[in-house]
Amino acid sequence: MANLQLEFVDAIAEIAECDWNRAAACDYPFTRFEFLHALEASGAVAPDRGWQAHHLIIRRQDQLVGVMPLYIKTHSYGEYVFDWSWADAYQRHGRPYYPKLLAAIPFTPATGPRLCLINEGERNDIVAALAVALPKHANDIGASSVHILFSKAEMAAMWSQHGLMQRIGPQYHWYDRDYGDFEGFLAAFSSRKRKGLRKERRVVAEQGLDLQVLTGAEISAAQWRFFFHCYQLTYAKRSGHGGYLPEAFFTELATSMPEHLVMVLASHGDEPVAVALNFRDQHTLYGRYWGCIREYEFLHFEACYYQGIEYCLREGLRHFDPGAQGEHKIQRGFTPILTYSNHWLADDDFSAAVQRFLDEEQVHIGNYLREASEMLPFKKADGV
Repeated sequence: MANLQLEFVDAIAEIAECDWNRAAACDYPFTRFEFLHALEASGAVAPDRGWQAHHLIIRRQDQLVGVMPLYIKTHSYGEYVFDWSWADAYQRHGRPYYPKLLAAIPFTPATGPRLCLINEGERNDIVAALAVALPKHANDIGASSVHILFSKAEMAAMWSQHGLMQRIGPQYHWYDRDYGDFEGFLAAFSSRKRKGLRKERRVVAEQGLDLQVLTGAEISAAQWRFFFHCYQLTYAKRSGHGGYLPEAFFTELATSMPEHLVMVLASHGDEPVAVALNFRDQHTLYGRYWGCIREYEFLHFEACYYQGIEYCLREGLRHFDPGAQGEHKIQRGFTPILTYSNHWLADDDFSAAVQRFLDEEQVHIGNYLREASEMLPFKKADGV
């Protein structure tokens, strides 16, 4: 394995913060030590929650060369690449699907680095080595499979070349096409779509709602408490529980990585009524959580999409990933794109069946993306 030494640790605190972040050197927020530590320290990620931290530390001659966030999973919640049907098939045939080995960011379907290396020139050799080592380790610990979720396209292609099956899925992202400002963005719309979006924003204002964007240390303790209340309400409505993440998770992030946090707060008079929480790095805004204490027409679109686009244009961010799902984003200027994951299953028969499924799924998703792109609101070649 090119003299690599692999160590699996059961808590991110077993490696020094400076060492982990030296490997995860980019400012992508979700692989940073602070984010992953907050998940573990708050109890959001724990063995009794189905997430056993099992992070990979890669060394050569005792020198750190890379890290990978890794978990032993006993269910498939909080992943957003849905493999429940695979688990059901295993169960029907009397085979255990869990535990499985998962390289992902818990509860975070945002594309980014999963294998973080100090020297990018070593990437090809290390991927080749891990494509052998990770399945072997899965066998050693009794895991059925290895899954690497929401990798960048070029990394997914590399894993695929080394035998990990590739899966694609759709999301909807916004890109700055040198719009300049929000009016420049709207100018790219067809006339009818432009009028529709302006109406949505006007209705929000006519309901007496004010929105403000707060970053980092500008967010008060009271605003964080309001956010968490809304977060719990949203999950209670959708899923009947209070959410995956405890208040302590957000409290720690507010202290440990405020430079990555962007909150959109909606108020009616002096009363806060809704909130959206985003993360950011140098190039991208990531929409993550939304909640409200009562419903207002079009407020969700304003707080979660339009305020985020305005923030990107104002701050020079070129990309806005507003989160998973939501076909309604397309007509508001979010382009259908592909996301990527890779999978290895120890059982050859199941692996062959999953590969056939993925081949068929890829054709359907490719067709869907072409059709969905026709729904974008931008002017056609004839200017209409």
